[in-house]
Amino acid sequence: MKKIRELVVDEEFQGFVLIKNADVRVAKNGKKFIAFTFQDTSGSIDGKFWDASNEEIQRFEVGRVVHLTGKREIYQGNPQMKIYKLRLTNPEEPNDPSLFMERAPVKKEAMEEDINQTLFEITNPHWNRIVRFLLNKYKKEFFEYPAAKKNHHAFASGLAYHTTTMLHLGKSLVQEYPQLNVSLLYAGIILHDLGKVIELSGAMATEYTVVGNLVGHLVLVDEEITKACLALKIDEHTEDIVILRHMVLAHHGQLDYGSPVRPRLMEAEILHQIDNMDASMQMLTNAISKTEAGEYTERIFGLENRSFYVPKNVE
Repeated sequence: MKKIRELVVDEEFQGFVLIKNADVRVAKNGKKFIAFTFQDTSGSIDGKFWDASNEEIQRFEVGRVVHLTGKREIYQGNPQMKIYKLRLTNPEEPNDPSLFMERAPVKKEAMEEDINQTLFEITNPHWNRIVRFLLNKYKKEFFEYPAAKKNHHAFASGLAYHTTTMLHLGKSLVQEYPQLNVSLLYAGIILHDLGKVIELSGAMATEYTVVGNLVGHLVLVDEEITKACLALKIDEHTEDIVILRHMVLAHHGQLDYGSPVRPRLMEAEILHQIDNMDASMQMLTNAISKTEAGEYTERIFGLENRSFYVPKNVE
């Protein structure tokens, strides 16, 4: 049996999936329905469960494994599962949510080694101590959490995978542009999204925490840097600490995208650019891998809701 993201249009599906999201909404007719996101190791797909009773809303909660019978369709340019039947698993059937989670394509141990080796290249003593302190503080979460709830790297260990890929890009760039401050760039890359271990709830049924919604990961990691300075007895007002904070606060690039400041350092601009590049490539790779040659991908929300053509007979 194919997995949910391997299905083609109008292909029927019958199998076990994880409920990743379950939002209760009200239709135009006044009846409640559940907007599901189902997940297995291939990825996720949305589906609507119409005329949901209160008992069904209680039964089909986030984090539960269910048996789904349905058909893959396209709605407004995006894949969707038309639900025929949905039930909870029986005791003898697969019911461990971890079996249905999409994961990074690289093992956590390899990513940890990659980052640990990079630490030796951060020669500024303050930056090195702060990065090590925060990685040790949030080691478990950093190597398990996704980088987002839905868009890019939204899978287990996605945060570490996104970070190590960005480090690879950064290491290529410093060879081409030796004027870049290697220590600053690498420290900024490792720390830029670390606030997501506080902003998000975890790899299972990922949601935004209250502080994640109301404060956001840029400000949260800035606060963590300040706390690290206090714990390590480092003066947070020295210039090297101020520019490290600027790296994380400016990495979204635009005020409209959540950065309180725009990049004003060469390394901050590079961090912003490679962050965008890696996020875009992840979204594109995911969409293209599930699209036949000669067709268009689903619309990608994180790329201005564009769909992308997959060429055929082109080498």
